[in-house]
Amino acid sequence: MKIKTVPHPIPYQGSKRNLAGEILRYFPPKFITLYEPFAGSAAITIAAAVNELGDHYYINDLNKPLMDLWRAIIETPQEIASQYETLWHKQLQDPRSFYDTTRDDFNRTGKPDLFLYLLARCVKGSVRYNSLGEFNQSPDNRRQGMKPETMRLQILGASYYLKGKTTVSSMNYRDILDKVTQADLVYMDPPYQGVCGNRDTRYLQNVQFCEFVQALDKLNRRDIRYLVSYDGRTGDKIHGKRLPDDLNLTLIELYAGRSSQATLLGRDDVTIESLYLSPSLADELAHVPTLYRYTRGEQLCLLEGRSSDYK
Repeated sequence: MKIKTVPHPIPYQGSKRNLAGEILRYFPPKFITLYEPFAGSAAITIAAAVNELGDHYYINDLNKPLMDLWRAIIETPQEIASQYETLWHKQLQDPRSFYDTTRDDFNRTGKPDLFLYLLARCVKGSVRYNSLGEFNQSPDNRRQGMKPETMRLQILGASYYLKGKTTVSSMNYRDILDKVTQADLVYMDPPYQGVCGNRDTRYLQNVQFCEFVQALDKLNRRDIRYLVSYDGRTGDKIHGKRLPDDLNLTLIELYAGRSSQATLLGRDDVTIESLYLSPSLADELAHVPTLYRYTRGEQLCLLEGRSSDYK
């Protein structure tokens, strides 16, 4: 799928924005609601909406301030864009001091406009919290954040595609999965992998591996169609634990480009990200001849720009 220009108002580390075109290739021809239980920047939901895939969208994330920001972007875009513009101009005299003050204000109030400013200014768009659940990421002092006119366009674009079609929530992902029907589709990109029994009640709760596997097994038994971005590798380094074979998932490896760290070190290591398809989705796509052909359990590696690599 050749993806159209997609608005991207929330800079967020780990966003699947650059892989959205490849991921959308594995969406079924028809579904009613797309659920993103770990929405983050909602890159896949926005890309689906822009490409007119699905009728409704449900974005969720345990990070409540993030979802409050999404609600403001979708429902009151002009207001949040103007608030961001005001903050952006106020910072110019002393950007570092203003950032620190704004971070303190956000930790006290949780206001969406303050969070948007922090996300635009913080290092690598990376959300970090301390043991008290307070946002504590430092600013990137080399830049001032997205310019107000550009941010307004991104916000208005996202609102245009999502307003009136999107539900926003901040709940446990398992509660979201209970809402899904066989007519829907789920895309999951968990924030990171945790070990069983290590619970964290802060904004970004780690996803327990065993509980997540149980949730996927439950979806399989209900014949729910879903995709999961979960692990990957850079060169010989493996990122995350591979999902177990008994889930009967189809693994697709997506080429995510050359590692920035490898570039700095003068190496050629590339990053490969894993995309898993549920049994019901893989069976359905097997009957779409223009997409690809595979056998269950076959591993596919999609190299950028080379359709001949499909098997």
